[in-house]
Amino acid sequence: MDYAELGSTGIRVSRLCVGCMSYGQPSEKFHMWTLDYKQTREMISHAWDLGINFFDTANIYSFGSSEEYLGRAVRDLGIPRDRVVLASKVYFNEGFLSKEAIFREIDGTLRRLGTDYLDLYQIHRFDYSTPLEETLGALDSLVRAGKVRTIGASAMFGYQFHNLQIAAEQNGLTKFATMQNHYNLLYREDERELIPVCRQYGVALIPYSPLAGGHLTRKEWESGSIRSTTDKVIRQKYDHARENDLAIIARVDDLAEKRGVSMTEIALAWLLHRGVTAPIVGATRPQHFDAAVKAVSLRLTEEELCSLEEVYLAHEVVGAVSQNISFSK
Repeated sequence: MDYAELGSTGIRVSRLCVGCMSYGQPSEKFHMWTLDYKQTREMISHAWDLGINFFDTANIYSFGSSEEYLGRAVRDLGIPRDRVVLASKVYFNEGFLSKEAIFREIDGTLRRLGTDYLDLYQIHRFDYSTPLEETLGALDSLVRAGKVRTIGASAMFGYQFHNLQIAAEQNGLTKFATMQNHYNLLYREDERELIPVCRQYGVALIPYSPLAGGHLTRKEWESGSIRSTTDKVIRQKYDHARENDLAIIARVDDLAEKRGVSMTEIALAWLLHRGVTAPIVGATRPQHFDAAVKAVSLRLTEEELCSLEEVYLAHEVVGAVSQNISFSK
């Protein structure tokens, strides 16, 4: 496993991150396909054995049980706290990103994870109801108090992230070190504005959905899995651009066959070649991590990279929101 620094934070992470949305108590109001604690522990153990030290969750994932499962697994497996990088998120909660909400939610997150500090705390979306300075001030105070080592952001419009960084600079507050955005071979809209802003500020890219909900791992559009048949979010993300996406998937499949590797390796290697620090991989079977890890050492030529990209057409924006979105239990 290779490792890299998260921006200029000094925090070293594996070139792959485990996305823990797949772990937690199943729920009709969230996801029915999540893994129970025993399965979660097995997955985290396997990832750790492969050299992955970076784990990402959120207060909303399975309504907190994802954080509980992750923290419990780290303790049960005897993983040293100072060798693992734990990340979580805040926004889909009462008060969104108000000072009161952030102070309340970080304490809940730390309690569920069973730790007294978080390595990376991320705002899950942009908050249209709270002044930037209030959110930034609250996050900065967490860093100063030692509850959080560094902060990050997630899906939003480029101008919003730029405004946040400017506000942090002008007020002498902690700037964002990471961006967890929606980015893969089937969705590249952030290349227009958000990613250039990240480059401007030396922000590490740790995109979610790097395999497009599994679409980049197989030739067929449907898989027949529980997630494929029950996850409405995946359908909202990708079904509207199915025709173009299938053309891209065909390129991935062709290159995988030529190189004698899996489609997963091609899709993740493309991201790593395009400047991503650590794609966030959500896996429900140990072999999924095995395939993902192989991508770290896979080298693609510029010709191969361009071939994968050239059939892409503009997509509707998916990820950034135009107004606050509530998510109740």
